[in-house]
Amino acid sequence: MHEMSIVADLFTIIEEQARKSGATRVTKVKVLIGELSGVVPELFRSAFHSYKKGTIADKATLEIKVTKIKFKCHGCGKEITAKNIMDESFSYACPFCGSKDMELISGRDLYLEKLEIETS
Repeated sequence: MHEMSIVADLFTIIEEQARKSGATRVTKVKVLIGELSGVVPELFRSAFHSYKKGTIADKATLEIKVTKIKFKCHGCGKEITAKNIMDESFSYACPFCGSKDMELISGRDLYLEKLEIETS
């Protein structure tokens, strides 16, 4: 489960940011996980709750927002949110202009979006 190593890296960031902010406790952690990131949200949540024990975020809640797969068409400039790229009917052609000059702009993300903290 590579989610545990990702959570370990996340806690390095959490603890560094908390220290810089003078936090005594982290109360909430919000992360964004893209549908194409390779991270399974349920496994990430489990790893987070195991890892947080004994840390500054011991009592923190975790909020996970899954980001959808989005493409930008270079033909017409429109942004398209993909419903299910695993479906056999999925096409990389723009549904508006038919161009296949598409750029993936969202869905591979994995980042810490927000920390809520308490200070003394």
